[in-house]
Amino acid sequence: MQKIMPIDIQHKTFKKALQGYDRTEVDQFLDDVIETLEDDAHARAALEAEIADLKERISHFKSMEESLQNTLILAQRTADEVKASAHKEADLIKQEAKVAAEREIALHNNDAEDARRQRQRAVEEAEKAKSELRSLLMTHLSLLEKPSPAFEENHSAASNGASEPLVEETEIVEAPKPERITVY
Repeated sequence: MQKIMPIDIQHKTFKKALQGYDRTEVDQFLDDVIETLEDDAHARAALEAEIADLKERISHFKSMEESLQNTLILAQRTADEVKASAHKEADLIKQEAKVAAEREIALHNNDAEDARRQRQRAVEEAEKAKSELRSLLMTHLSLLEKPSPAFEENHSAASNGASEPLVEETEIVEAPKPERITVY
């Protein structure tokens, strides 16, 4: 069976059927599959490049070892010291590379966690702002819908046929000022 590439999925068409699947759902699923395959292909390419680099480094170390073995033929004692030194250096390089890699991974994990926390805080602040704005709007709406006492007195006096003026001075009540809301 040949491998299916993202381009194959992208250009794949299906026959229409009377009671077939929803085209938008099928297209969305195919887009998701394409994206996943492309991500996997990029990851595979990065890993293959890393493997090639590591093989090249191994080859370099093997050539160093071969050189040390040739020196061993000429001077056994000197070669043993150089070989031991080379092995220690190789181990040190491996250890340093391992420590550096672990440090880099930890740094990236910390950065990812920080980004998650910042996103969560932003979501929480947005929800809080929405809630505060909703509360403020509901307060204003209730103030708008509540009839004023002066209006009700004038309305009942007019209904009873009283000749008092329909408009009288009313006290102006200021609505509470909204708090400043910052949305991120």
